Amino acid sequence: MTRRTAGHTAWCGRDQRCNLGEHRSDEIVVDAGHARAVLVRVRTAAGREHAEIRVRVALAPGEIAARRQLVGLLGDVRQAVTRAAVAVRPRPGRAAR
Repeated sequence: MTRRTAGHTAWCGRDQRCNLGEHRSDEIVVDAGHARAVLVRVRTAAGREHAEIRVRVALAPGEIAARRQLVGLLGDVRQAVTRAAVAVRPRPGRAAR
């Protein structure tokens, strides 16, 4: 079985990560001691591009403190996703780029 290489982007990993018509970049890792984030840029077979982000954060040993951390983390993730989604929408009266 041969793999098609046509259509790869400049940022594409060009290996087994590209499958089912999808193109995926190398992982960008941010390691901050007790937390780690991994970002991958993805282009779907339909041509839509996405950022895929995995986050791992060490939680406090106590249940109440861990829950507080999770609430804060979810709020921060929601804010980041909302901010990124707003940036994608074209402004009224302007064509999308």
